[in-house]
Amino acid sequence: MPFTLATWNINSVRLREALVARLLTEESPDILCLQEIKTPVEKFPMEQFQALGYRYMVARGQKGYNGVAILSKLPIMDDGDKDFAALGHARHVAARLENGVSIHNFYVPAGGDIPDREQNVKFGQKLDFLTEMRDWFRWEKPDRAILVGDLNIAPREDDVWNHKALLKIVSHTPVEVEHLGAVQDSGNWVDITRQDIPSGPLYSWWSYRAADWDGADKGRRLDHIWATQDIAAAGHSSRILRPCRGWEQPSDHVPVLATFDL
Repeated sequence: MPFTLATWNINSVRLREALVARLLTEESPDILCLQEIKTPVEKFPMEQFQALGYRYMVARGQKGYNGVAILSKLPIMDDGDKDFAALGHARHVAARLENGVSIHNFYVPAGGDIPDREQNVKFGQKLDFLTEMRDWFRWEKPDRAILVGDLNIAPREDDVWNHKALLKIVSHTPVEVEHLGAVQDSGNWVDITRQDIPSGPLYSWWSYRAADWDGADKGRRLDHIWATQDIAAAGHSSRILRPCRGWEQPSDHVPVLATFDL
């Protein structure tokens, strides 16, 4: 069963409902995983998406902050969630397809501005969140699973616009990259995007602070699609939809897509 999956930090689904509808209309992924929906589930604007064929949804919402959702044309079952690092945040939800493949949708904490847990509580929370992810996947060894989301870390040198300049900037510090690598190793996860696009600069986020985001091109690859090794070979056709950053009232993130033949 081939299907295309997209992940997108939408930065408020109610504010950007029209952009989600545009993506669903133009790209028509079978599954769309959203992060930072910033709404309780009961206020999620589902009607327009259902009219476009996305009849299934599992989500965890939160008023004004965080929140994750999985929209699907394909039947999905709610497969639970976990409150990593006991933050009380809606940052994870899982769904299961009829073929048994599970999909984990994550929104990892951004971590604030100072990469020091002693000076910055948020950075410590981010590292603790990643440590719990690592331990959970070691214990609950995943198989036939896909992990997506805004992981808020650009791990490779070519995942950021300037490796040396960002070594002390949250999202690319060595300690964060090490923690993310431990999560990846714990579940034997394969980075599908880099499996398909193995070299060269690749970004999915550009700051709102840049007046000319496209010209300056100071991007980072914060959004990821991973798969367990048993199904990684079935993943292909990865794309990052850079033009979405230029849409009216855009998110600072753009969608990342991959197709799986399962």
